[in-house]
Amino acid sequence: MDWISPRALNRLGMLNMNRRNVDYIARYNERSSYPLVDNKLKTKLAVAEYDVKTPKLLQVVKQQHEISRFREIAEGLAGFAIKPAKGSGGKGITVITGRDGDSFVKASGARVGASVLERHLTNILAGLYSLAGTPDVAIVEDLVESAPSLARYSHQGVPDIRIIVFQGYPVMAMLRLATTDSDGKANLHQGAVGVGLDLCTGKSLNAVQFNRPIKLHPDTGLPLENIQIEAWDEMLEMASRCFEATGLGYMGVDLVVDAQHGPQLLELNARPGLAIQMANGRGLLPRLRAVERLKRPHFTPRERANYAMKNFASL
Repeated sequence: MDWISPRALNRLGMLNMNRRNVDYIARYNERSSYPLVDNKLKTKLAVAEYDVKTPKLLQVVKQQHEISRFREIAEGLAGFAIKPAKGSGGKGITVITGRDGDSFVKASGARVGASVLERHLTNILAGLYSLAGTPDVAIVEDLVESAPSLARYSHQGVPDIRIIVFQGYPVMAMLRLATTDSDGKANLHQGAVGVGLDLCTGKSLNAVQFNRPIKLHPDTGLPLENIQIEAWDEMLEMASRCFEATGLGYMGVDLVVDAQHGPQLLELNARPGLAIQMANGRGLLPRLRAVERLKRPHFTPRERANYAMKNFASL
C-alpha cells in the first residue's frame, strides 16, 4: 500500500474530514437548511422556484392507502424511479426501465411484479431507508434516460455529475460511473468510478476506483480520457443557482444529463464526501480559500459560474 504523510497532503491542499466538518460545513451551513436538502421532495419544490429542472414528479405517496393508486399510475408507464424522500447514499431507490408483460424490469434486468413494488413503498413509508429510521414519504419520478454520450461509459446505472458548490461558486466536479462493484449505483464508496472534470471545459482529467487510479472502466472497458460533458456551462450555472434556493454555503450538487430534457438536478447533499479530490488529483482547500478571499463576491449564478471556469481550470 502506498502511504503519504499528512504534511504532504496539506501541501497539496487536500481538505480532510475534520476541517471540512468544522471550517466549512459547521461554519457555512445553517442547521435550519438541512431538512430542505435531506428531503428530496422538499428539494424539488425549493429549486423549482429558481428554474432548476428536476425529473418530473409522477406521484407522492404519504399514506398506506395511497399505494393502491400507484398500481394505476404504473400501468401506463414504461419506466420510472421510486425514491424515499429522506434516503441517502442511493438506499431504497428502485429504478424501473421497462415492462415484460405484467412484470416490471429493473435496471439490473431483474423482473418484479407490482406487489413487490407495493411492498417496497410500504417499507419506505415505515422509514426503512430514512436517515434516522423515522417514517418517510415515497416519491415516484419520471425515468431519467442518460444522454448516450455518457450512458455508454456506465454499467447498469445512470452516470451523474457531482459539483461541490461553496458560497454559490462551483469549486470542483467529477463524473460518477456505476460498476458491477457498486451494484449499478454511482456511489464511490461502493465501487463506482470517479472521473475528475476540468471546471473550465467539462472534460475528463483523472479517474479512480476505490481511490486507485484507473484508465479504463472495469466493466465497459472504455477509456476514461477525453470524456466531454454536454451543456457544461448550463450545468455549472444550475449548480450555482442551488445556493440561492437553499442558502447552504457548502454542498454537493448532483446532476444528470437527460437525453431528452438536458441537465437535471437529482439531489443535494449538505455533507458531500471528499473522494472528489482523489478523482481530480488536487485538493479543495486552495479553491475554497480563493472564494473566501474575494472582496467583491459575484451576485448572479452566471457570474459565479464564469468565475469558476476562469479561475479553477485544471488543465
